[in-house]
Amino acid sequence: MAKQQKIKDKTGEGKESSKSLSGREVVNALVESFVGRTGARGEVTQVIVKILSGRNESRSMRRNVKGPVKIGDLLTLRETEIEAQRLRGNRGGGRGRGS
Repeated sequence: MAKQQKIKDKTGEGKESSKSLSGREVVNALVESFVGRTGARGEVTQVIVKILSGRNESRSMRRNVKGPVKIGDLLTLRETEIEAQRLRGNRGGGRGRGS
């Protein structure tokens, strides 16, 4: 005969992590300036935004935005702790690198 498998009750598990992410408030930010394009095909725009509310109010930070964006746009951010990495001046991609 086969062993009887133990079945965990998963009704309460996993809700803590999703609750902590969705439980936080969203924050509005205003696009102040355009830094540059990033991504493999330039599909992401890096911008400087100013946080309008929340714990980090009036803080300026760098964010990556996918899709059309212009100065003065209002973004809704899920979190304001993590800032995007700076763009490097010398991208150097493509062929001819090292050969």
